[in-house]
Amino acid sequence: MQNLSDAKNLVRALYDDLDAARGDDQVAVMQSYCAQSYLWRGFHPFDEMTDPAKVASEFWMPLKGALRHMQRRQDAFFGGQNEIDGFQTTWVVSMGHLMGLMDDSWLGLPISGKIAMLRYCEFHRVEDGKIAETAMYFDIPHLMMQLGLNPFPPQTGAHLVQPGPMTHDALLYENAPQEEGEKTRSAINAMISDLGQWKSGMTLEDELRRTWHEDMLWWGPAGIGSTYTIERYAQQHSGPFRRAFSDRSKTKHICRVTEGHFGGFFGWPNFTATLSGDFMGFPSTGKQGEFRVIDIYRRAGDKLAENWIFIDLLHFWKQMGVDILSRMQEVPRT
Repeated sequence: MQNLSDAKNLVRALYDDLDAARGDDQVAVMQSYCAQSYLWRGFHPFDEMTDPAKVASEFWMPLKGALRHMQRRQDAFFGGQNEIDGFQTTWVVSMGHLMGLMDDSWLGLPISGKIAMLRYCEFHRVEDGKIAETAMYFDIPHLMMQLGLNPFPPQTGAHLVQPGPMTHDALLYENAPQEEGEKTRSAINAMISDLGQWKSGMTLEDELRRTWHEDMLWWGPAGIGSTYTIERYAQQHSGPFRRAFSDRSKTKHICRVTEGHFGGFFGWPNFTATLSGDFMGFPSTGKQGEFRVIDIYRRAGDKLAENWIFIDLLHFWKQMGVDILSRMQEVPRT
């Protein structure tokens, strides 16, 4: 098992070197930090890659070329052993925004010449001093909206450049006490147990109150938006989501880690469900789709207080027959 402190230091060193690198140097950085058997998972249109050089040339170099003078603005950094594989593997998590000046096109999106922020969250599996696996999830529709595009009909929540935790204490460069991470794991697992039921014999609000604080914050992806308090979360996301989908599969996480008051998980996909009702302004398709999701949580006391969510909505809607990215690439530029 990889030592957690060493794993954190490795990821921080990767970020320092990758953020500073220019041009082909980014290829060399990725090759030096990543294992030969490296697996990288990213949102549509990138999907899976197994070559560190390809990740550098197809993802990082075009992104940094478009978002000039890019800064990594971290809001959370923590790690731990993976509950899903019996705590055998070590993972490090980073969440925040990649900020720069949108001075060139990326994925066919327009140039603004203004500050733009790409929401991201990364899970890195560290093994034998190398990064063996990465889940790099990022909110492309959120970036589209900053560029003046409207990829989706009006969302039920609020569109915001999202802040980090209210407590400003999620950069865990030093390891947190183990017992705090265990409390966070218990709170997340209790929430997951309730979430998977969808038939608890109580109101949605009362179900949520079992594991969430009344003034919870749900920082959702662009297209759905963010919402505040159990009442509004039930009205603006959880209720509409449950009404829109049926045949929800069991949750399948690849990684679930907690440290201190923070924790999170990801799947590829997390679950599948059938769009049997209206959702996000689109009509029912009767088709089953995959949900690639990262969730990051902050615990306060014995309940959850904040949740940051990354959903590959471009991938989901393409399965439903709606190619959001192609639509936005066709928008005339000024």
